[in-house]
Amino acid sequence: MKNKVKLAINWAGACGGCDVAVLDIEEKILDVAAIADILYWPVAMDFKREDLKAVPDQSIDVCLFNGMIRNSEHREDALILRQKSKVMIAFGSCACFGGIPGMANVTDRDGIFETAYKTTQTTVNDDNTVPLPLTRTDKGDELILPKMFDAVYALHQVVDVDYYVPGCPPPTDLILKAVGVIADYAEGRELPPKGSVIAGEKALCSECKRIATKKGDRIQRIVRPHEIDIDPDICLLEQGIICMGPFTRAGCGAICVNANMPCRGCFGPIDAQLDPGAEALSALGSVTGPENEDYVMRPEMLRPVNAIQDPVGTFYRFALPTAIICRTVKTKK
Repeated sequence: MKNKVKLAINWAGACGGCDVAVLDIEEKILDVAAIADILYWPVAMDFKREDLKAVPDQSIDVCLFNGMIRNSEHREDALILRQKSKVMIAFGSCACFGGIPGMANVTDRDGIFETAYKTTQTTVNDDNTVPLPLTRTDKGDELILPKMFDAVYALHQVVDVDYYVPGCPPPTDLILKAVGVIADYAEGRELPPKGSVIAGEKALCSECKRIATKKGDRIQRIVRPHEIDIDPDICLLEQGIICMGPFTRAGCGAICVNANMPCRGCFGPIDAQLDPGAEALSALGSVTGPENEDYVMRPEMLRPVNAIQDPVGTFYRFALPTAIICRTVKTKK
């Protein structure tokens, strides 16, 4: 290839699984090496932020940015890489929607610090010491930490994003499709429309082998996976197990559902959905209740819904920061 793509891969607020997933493409990593020169990948090579700042603006062709934005360092990384990159790809659920770390939006920074540094049973912190952005030592030295924000943000809530690759982490075939976008860029071929999600266009049910058994009957009770012997051939919703498959984008091959675990929504919503969590909760309320009843009274409808142990964690596990109501608002006295 005459002109290799200049590639950057960055890890912000995340577990590191997305970086590992890039390596999960195994020998096909050589295909990436054939079309791209990696200019920045701190987790895999000895790159420093100063190296990134030194490269000219727009000199990076494609950036794979994984992780949510939780503190000032993550935000600075996002701003720098957006300035340096021509194409920005939100890579993984955390970058696309806020991910599991986005569940921190049920509280705020002070609430997290109060729990982590003061009230846990294993914490010994008599001086009530908490992390500060700037600390001066007795010798006059300054210790600087990133400032933690009150809320978690998805990447597109901070900078402009061109494409999205969902998943926790993205599966190998989607990573290869992302590599295909990089290859298209290198060859000057037409790229997908800006804002495209590199995944399926339909709901996950379209990939699920249990779809034929989905009858739409009323759900008489809500159960958790460990409470019943799951029938591997019957739709999980039909068995009373909350599955986010109807409200989640396809593209993973229904690997969790095939392993008798309900979908938790890591691929985010399809384009037609405004707020998948709210839609799932509403739909669930409309199909619960006694069997063969055409009309269900409100108490009968609410009883199974109120039995859900963790509604926010069930319906917004990966996408709370991008929901309509994206965080808990705390009024300071």
